[in-house]
Amino acid sequence: QVQLVESGGGLVQPGGSLRLSCSASGIIFGINDMTWYRQAPGKQRELVASITRFGSTNYADSVKGRFTISRDNAKDTVYLQMNSLKIEDTGVYYCNAAKGNADYWGQGTQVTVSS
Repeated sequence: QVQLVESGGGLVQPGGSLRLSCSASGIIFGINDMTWYRQAPGKQRELVASITRFGSTNYADSVKGRFTISRDNAKDTVYLQMNSLKIEDTGVYYCNAAKGNADYWGQGTQVTVSS
């Protein structure tokens, strides 16, 4: 089993920044991709950014150039640095870890971008 705990969400004005963290615990050996998803009210959950255990990254077009995903394997933590935030970035951000055929999810952290 893998447990994921997200933190770092909050309320920020448009143009501001936030840094989300996702800490993994439990049987973390063998975790491959770690991914941030988000879900806005009334919308489906969507992929924001992912990173392999070797550091290769992938981003949704809507966040390219503004968000940066990184991973500290020594701390079993993945980060999402979010800059130049827009109102449409508002939503609950979830961390996902892929391990073999299993997917693990955190409880989510709320990000609200509002003036």
